[in-house]
Amino acid sequence: MNFLTQVGALKRLFLTLSAALVGSILTLSAACAQTVPIQLALIEGLSGPFANTGEAVFRNLVWAVERVNARGGVKTASGLRPLALQRFDSKGQNEDALSVFRSALDDGAQFVLQGNSSANAAALLDAINKHNEREPAKRALFLNYSAVDPALTNEKCSFWHFRFDAHADMRMGALMQVLKEDRAVKSAYLIGQDYSFGQAVLREARIQLGLQRPDVKVVGDELHPVGRVKDFLPYAAKIKASGAQAVITGNWGNDLTLLVKAAREVGYEGKFYTFYGNALGAPAALGEAGVGKVLAVAEWLPNVPGKASEDFVQSFRQRFPKPSDDYLHVRMQMMIEALVQSIEKAGSSDPQTVALQLEKAQVSMAGQSGHMRASDHQFQQPLVVGQMAKQGDKGVKFDVEGTGYGFRVIRQLSAEQASRPTTCNMVRPG
Repeated sequence: MNFLTQVGALKRLFLTLSAALVGSILTLSAACAQTVPIQLALIEGLSGPFANTGEAVFRNLVWAVERVNARGGVKTASGLRPLALQRFDSKGQNEDALSVFRSALDDGAQFVLQGNSSANAAALLDAINKHNEREPAKRALFLNYSAVDPALTNEKCSFWHFRFDAHADMRMGALMQVLKEDRAVKSAYLIGQDYSFGQAVLREARIQLGLQRPDVKVVGDELHPVGRVKDFLPYAAKIKASGAQAVITGNWGNDLTLLVKAAREVGYEGKFYTFYGNALGAPAALGEAGVGKVLAVAEWLPNVPGKASEDFVQSFRQRFPKPSDDYLHVRMQMMIEALVQSIEKAGSSDPQTVALQLEKAQVSMAGQSGHMRASDHQFQQPLVVGQMAKQGDKGVKFDVEGTGYGFRVIRQLSAEQASRPTTCNMVRPG
């Protein structure tokens, strides 16, 4: 073999080895892309007075993430990627929420999930806005599943925030559709938690009573500390003494459970028009005394008619069979599906690119459909009002939390009927 022939052979060998090496690198890169998860950070009160609500949310999100990963994960331009849900305990406090938010970002989270406090949500939203401005290469999106202070999609609206629950004014509007026809109610007691959300609920209750039922006399209007009241008997005694025929409250978690329990103990016989009276101990606390008297508004309830809804409930209960774990919300499932849909359309998990797709998201699940409104990032979806009844009664196939009591759907509002105008003037990134 002469010198030129040897050079040619070496050149061909080098090209062959180079091609093989490049191929190996590309294969390795693709494999890495398939296994690098998309980080979701749940920032929630997982200890303290509202720990049960945080854990209930976590179960919903775990189930949603499991279903996505079971079908292979999220399709991106670089391959399939699984979702990874990390949990961070805010203890329900603003300071702790902000501290763990920084930890979540350090761990690589691009999507922050929170909802069980509008005060925490406002603090996180401000922090995310500032962080995204300072560090555009490490931006994050805020997905909100239950912080329903209307301000979050009105004067405080943000390109980086998306709310998947109906806000307080929307929920109150649905309840008022029932109360305005309940002519037996001539007086009402307003009670709520003393922070932005509770204040918004009572404010809207006064406005809508004035518009829908000006004949109803407000005989009590009271705010109490959030998560600090251990004995609601004094509050219940005042409600009973007022002669109120109905209580209107946005209370949630233990603040609702303890309130309705105290009301039962003092023998209060009026109705409860609630935002969250359908779960987390409230039906058990009332028992038979709540039948026909407790109403709750939600985006969906287990006894919404239809096979798709029934299958949805049964599937969740197969995954979480313990009665104490029976807390299921369509909106949290829709939120994860909307995120996945948007990442896949964007082709990546880059928060700004995903946000541009998420504000156009449309999702259907359990016989329900909803879409994101781009102008304020407020999810538009149907609402239902349910009334507490015995399991087995007409329209009550499913109970809640193994109590033997469920909620019969007595009013359904379309997304258009539930919608409210927005005052959002959104600032979009340049």
